[in-house]
Amino acid sequence: MDGSKLLVLKNVSAWYIQGRPVLENLSLELGANEIVGLIGLNGAGKTTFLKLLSGLLPGYGMESALWQGRPFTFRDHSFKRERYTVFAEEQSFAYFTFREYASYVAKSYGVRLSGVEGLIEGFHFADYTDVLLKELSMGNLKKAYLITAFALRPRLLLLDEPVNGLDFQSTEYLYQQISGYRQYGTILFSSHILESICLTSDRVLTLEQGQIKRSFSGTEIEADTIREVLGE
Repeated sequence: MDGSKLLVLKNVSAWYIQGRPVLENLSLELGANEIVGLIGLNGAGKTTFLKLLSGLLPGYGMESALWQGRPFTFRDHSFKRERYTVFAEEQSFAYFTFREYASYVAKSYGVRLSGVEGLIEGFHFADYTDVLLKELSMGNLKKAYLITAFALRPRLLLLDEPVNGLDFQSTEYLYQQISGYRQYGTILFSSHILESICLTSDRVLTLEQGQIKRSFSGTEIEADTIREVLGE
């Protein structure tokens, strides 16, 4: 087993209704300390795949799954402690403030959050840290979860449409955080905004018909090229 591989999945299928797979025979490898963008047309299954990795989808089957070279399942405690997900429409812990939520996450993962105050400043969130999450705008709610995610620094960070709802300054700051995350671990993030993918990713994967069909890296990561591929 190549020690540089953080996650290896072979022939994964997933469904909400038995007999109607959203993902079918999907295979994927993620390296340690890389940024991977996931793109696909609406309904391609991007959010479904992130839910599967987050242990939230009971309907699935697979040939094999390796985490850091060892077999695992998505609900294994050891795996859950090393991954964190920010969903596009996250609304959990509505009656917590950001400070309370961040403290809860830190205790749940058994770690101290790092660089919280710098992230609060970078995302222009200082005025909202003690506001109930249910009272935040969509953009500020997204910031609360993103700040927690980047302060937690899991080995695998999953982001579902992280740019949605953010203002221009916060979007630029998010790009910086994504690009700099290689020192802590790996990010897999989905986006329908090609700019976010092309500016930050080491690799770009296209999800089509329930499978990872193509991979782009290096100079291949160019918006017009990827747009043409998706339009075929």
